[in-house]
Amino acid sequence: MELEQQPGDWVWHPDLAEPVQIITIQHLWGKKSYRVWVPGRNRILLADEDALTPLNRSKPLNRNEIIYRAAAAKIIEIYSRERLLAPLNSRVVPLPHQIYALSRACARDPVRCLFADEVGLGKTIEAGLVVKELKLRRKASRILVVAPRGLVNQWVSEMWTHFQEEFVPIIPGTTGNQVPGGRKIWTLFDQIVVPLDAIKPMKRRRGWTPKEIHDHNQQRFHDLVNAGWDLIIIDEAHKLAGTTSQVARFKLGRALADHTHHLLLLSATPHQGKTDAFLRLMSLIDKTRFREDSPIDRDAITSSIVRTEKRNAIDAEGKPLFRPRNTRIIRVEWKEEHRLQAELYEQVTEYVRTGYNRALKEKRNYIGFLMVLMQRLVSSSTRSIRNTLEKRLSVLQDQPPPRPEEPLDEDWWDLETEERVEQMVNSSPPADPDEREEVRRLLDLARRCEATRPDAKTEEVVNLMLTLRARENNPNLKFLIFTEFVPTQTMLAEYLEARGFRVVLLNGSMSMEERQKAQTSFSRDAQVMISTEAGGEGLNLQFCHIVINYDMPWNPMRLEQRIGRVDRIGQTHDVQVYNLVFSGTVEERVHEVLLEKLLVILSDLGFDKISDVLDSSEAERTFENLFIHSIINPEKADTYLEDFIASLSERAKQERESLSFFQDDPVLDTIEVQEHLRNPLPALTEQMVANYILSRGGKVGKTISGYDLVWPDGSTQSDVFFDKSASEPSLGTLLTVSDPRVAELLTQSSIVHPEMPMKRIKIPGLPEEVSGIWSLWRLVVSGPSGVRVHAIPYFINDDGRTLRVSARQIWDTLIRGEFIETGVTCTDRSTLDRSREGAENAGREQILERTGIPEIYPVIILRVEGGNV
Repeated sequence: MELEQQPGDWVWHPDLAEPVQIITIQHLWGKKSYRVWVPGRNRILLADEDALTPLNRSKPLNRNEIIYRAAAAKIIEIYSRERLLAPLNSRVVPLPHQIYALSRACARDPVRCLFADEVGLGKTIEAGLVVKELKLRRKASRILVVAPRGLVNQWVSEMWTHFQEEFVPIIPGTTGNQVPGGRKIWTLFDQIVVPLDAIKPMKRRRGWTPKEIHDHNQQRFHDLVNAGWDLIIIDEAHKLAGTTSQVARFKLGRALADHTHHLLLLSATPHQGKTDAFLRLMSLIDKTRFREDSPIDRDAITSSIVRTEKRNAIDAEGKPLFRPRNTRIIRVEWKEEHRLQAELYEQVTEYVRTGYNRALKEKRNYIGFLMVLMQRLVSSSTRSIRNTLEKRLSVLQDQPPPRPEEPLDEDWWDLETEERVEQMVNSSPPADPDEREEVRRLLDLARRCEATRPDAKTEEVVNLMLTLRARENNPNLKFLIFTEFVPTQTMLAEYLEARGFRVVLLNGSMSMEERQKAQTSFSRDAQVMISTEAGGEGLNLQFCHIVINYDMPWNPMRLEQRIGRVDRIGQTHDVQVYNLVFSGTVEERVHEVLLEKLLVILSDLGFDKISDVLDSSEAERTFENLFIHSIINPEKADTYLEDFIASLSERAKQERESLSFFQDDPVLDTIEVQEHLRNPLPALTEQMVANYILSRGGKVGKTISGYDLVWPDGSTQSDVFFDKSASEPSLGTLLTVSDPRVAELLTQSSIVHPEMPMKRIKIPGLPEEVSGIWSLWRLVVSGPSGVRVHAIPYFINDDGRTLRVSARQIWDTLIRGEFIETGVTCTDRSTLDRSREGAENAGREQILERTGIPEIYPVIILRVEGGNV
């Protein structure tokens, strides 16, 4: 059929199922074609004359199309007035303090702030909410996360699990700086997680000249900071502050901060008693407001820091978020049958005293550090000290040529104990000419100990585990056991497995897949997880509530990190912690004072942990010195302890005063959380998606855990769900409007035209006198701040009245599908013109005081009648 249409006229496009407007008419090879504008897709297409028909031959909106359009418009309305979008489009149900953090961060544009919540309060979740919020509002698409190496995989996992955001881990050694084709690795992906040590400047590489190292650092540095990031997140950000502004880490942080619009820093310990370092850290957020040579500005600090402490954190019902924690010291006695073990401990301790004192006199730092590690090894297990003595003897027998000692890297104090052992054993020259014979003698004693019987501590652990099993009447009770050393880990696993326990191991040498497999096994079948310090980093094990510290780190902050693996959000039991120490030793005395007396003093000052007062590397040095001096001079141990406690108490008082400058006092309430839980968006999304698919020939099938979808283009999705509170996240795919396919349904705003046939419907329960023309309008406002979209329902009753309340009631009824189709009629042009004018006036009220160019058009027009069927 030949169309008698002109440019500017509207026609029906059956394949697209919507009206299109003719722009130009073309004649080519005897055929007529049209360039048409498709408003629902905002595209211009070329259509043959045969593909178009007059509007009066178009089909009226079918039932599914009406529900789809009504639900999509309601979602648009919610978005136009909702203050926070991320909580509605994530798998996670945010807690009050997390919503507070998101609200505070996004109150500023750009987002540049520090999340300083205590450990265990979910700063990663808060950061993920910010990522989601900025993406939903189209303010960020290129995102870089810089995290400690041990947390990279956790970031990738949590961003996907909770927010369905795919981040790519860039791990050193797995990829170069460039990929085939010349593209930089940083531009290959939009969302990247990278360890800090992968991007900080390289100090040395075997075979490289200083110039080659410098050029390599410059190129890598330039490629990274100029990769066009919209948002950069830096975890454990306090490590970037450095000792001065000239430290490489700070320079890296400065460059990253200067090359991104949005910046989010995460640190549970931002101040750590060092005002200059704290101000350097804050200068990354705003270098004009925070200067190292300026006094602290309280208002500037509080506006840039968001912090919640555990004691203030509440759940969605207003109850305290964390369960009580009970800690006990288990004193292990050496009985007669353990005589050789006691002798080994004493002989190694004497070896340590002699070697350490000699190292001090001769200023041989490496030997001093090695002696410190030897003491910790013998306190751990016979297997660990034997293993290290064997390595040490091998090094001494090779008689390496003496070489000058190199200064320790600034990262030394952040290394795990196991890493330090390897470095010291293999690089330290002999402590004295007789050390080889001394090591051989101690090694022989250690081997005899191993051959005689299990360690006293190992036997004590099994007795403790069996006692706890019986007390809780739970044969499958789970235990998380920590040790500093892999040989101890291996020995303990062998001992427990031989006695019927199902054991999994976790240590720093394991890959992401191996770690995940171990964690999954522990959550299901395994009864025991034995983890080293490095292996435990980033673990979320709140399904377990018993922690056994088989050996005690000298730094109590590491103890807190261990316990934090189970003392987390979601823990349903009181956490029980058991610390094993040898009775009658200097180490027992020091641990006793630190774990009991010192923590009480700190608690009185409002601190829950030592990490609130000292930074990690400073604490490592401080406690190592305290322990080793007490062991070397046991008669002075009490004096050392008294001086240490007095010094740290004074430091804590000063820190409390400093904290008052930036302590955030969040107003946490459950109302906003409950509002998010009751939000209709999941149900609306479900109605929109299902009815869109059905209206265009797809299929929607109900399953136990959700839906199986066959989209109109033939693609499929299984076990889809829309309400995160009603489904187990691991069982399917959560669909929200942040999903690109779902988001497209909101932008496909097909219009209706007055010349199209109009559907007649009856709504049961609607008063009989309420009958007239109901229309739904889409208002688009384009301005400097972007595009804002609103939805406006309008109803003109047959008696000429405008019924605003009825207009919204009808809208909600249509979304629920509670209407009956009764026929088709024609649109009254004058009534439609009046509806347009009324909707425009209503729209002006919504966009009051906003600049921009408004555009309004109808998406649904219906003849609505009330009364019984």
